[in-house]
Amino acid sequence: MSATQPYIPRAASRGNAQDSYRGSKRSELRIWWREIDRWLLGLVLLLMLLGTVAVAAGSPASARRLSTNSVKLDELYFYWAHLRWQAVGLVVLFGASLLSRDNARRLGILVAAGALAALFLVPLIGSEVNGARRWLDLGMRFQPSEFLKPGFAIAMAWIFSWRVRDPNLPTVWIASGVMVLVAALLMLQPNFGDTLLFGGVWFTLVVLAGISIKRLSVLAGLGALAMAATYFLYDNARHRIDSFIGGGTAFDQVDLAQRTLLGGGWTGTGMRLGIRKFNLPEAHTDYIFSVIGEEFGLLACALIVVLYLAIMARVLVRLAEEEDLFTLLAGAGLATQLGGQAFINILVNLQLFPSKGMTLPLISYGGSSTIAVCLAVGLLLAITRRNPFLKRNVRGLKDLLTDREERA
Repeated sequence: MSATQPYIPRAASRGNAQDSYRGSKRSELRIWWREIDRWLLGLVLLLMLLGTVAVAAGSPASARRLSTNSVKLDELYFYWAHLRWQAVGLVVLFGASLLSRDNARRLGILVAAGALAALFLVPLIGSEVNGARRWLDLGMRFQPSEFLKPGFAIAMAWIFSWRVRDPNLPTVWIASGVMVLVAALLMLQPNFGDTLLFGGVWFTLVVLAGISIKRLSVLAGLGALAMAATYFLYDNARHRIDSFIGGGTAFDQVDLAQRTLLGGGWTGTGMRLGIRKFNLPEAHTDYIFSVIGEEFGLLACALIVVLYLAIMARVLVRLAEEEDLFTLLAGAGLATQLGGQAFINILVNLQLFPSKGMTLPLISYGGSSTIAVCLAVGLLLAITRRNPFLKRNVRGLKDLLTDREERA
């Protein structure tokens, strides 16, 4: 080589570049596996597995009910469809869990904005099913409120976290305004059940955000007035509440669900041996908990309740020493949304709550609802990711609750 000739480094070979890329992806996966809450992930996957078995049990009842003279559905029609939706949901779950905390926050806010925009379209071009207009059919039918659930929890947490930068910002009133808008759009459908669920998430975050007891009492009073107004202004809600208080008849959905739930005793009739499930209107979705009770017994139902409680407890343990206000609120909001929906569904099946048309998350059959629930779990896993080697000596959820008790 000539002394005057400049040195030009040789470009890396294609193979070396690919090896470097694979190495970086493996490194990212190792970091993800180290930081992810593996207990929470395991509990979620176990519930999804139990849901697959439950849908296989409930599918014949729904297939027979929805079959016509011209179209006869296979007994396992909803089971095979559920497997396909679960596969898509798992991709969404793991994909969302790989996000960093900041990217998970950005995705949640974008999902909330998109779902809220879609809610405005529902009264105009939405599809009506069983007297309610809740779905949009844009090539694929989906329910915007299902996707709003994870986005709403993250967006509310983001708004409340503004207080860290400026304590004088009216974050409570901004979040309350968003809640009123969401409630109005949902009640236009009407969708009283989801309105209650969103209100529960909002109230949980208001409590955790650290507002004064006086302002909290005012908001609770306004919420009670809104509930009373709903009873008098919306016939659907009034009829369901009156039916629930009055006890209903033997042919009411809630009564049929309870009879099916108790029909199998402690150990159940056995897989696909249940008879009462064929009387249920939505055996594979809203009333799948009753199908589980009939075919697998009350002990299986108790196991599912314990698993939901374990998920809630695990999230709270994870947040107990969390220093970031957004993370604390977003994690609590997502857990409230998931647990609240599960226990409303279970209480309906136990005839302890009026019928709400709400699925059992991670268990019930669903298309877009399965994807939305998996997105919520994936975002929860991403937000609660933590380096196990970092020691925290900061204020967390337990200190926040202690301060509230002292102020009270």
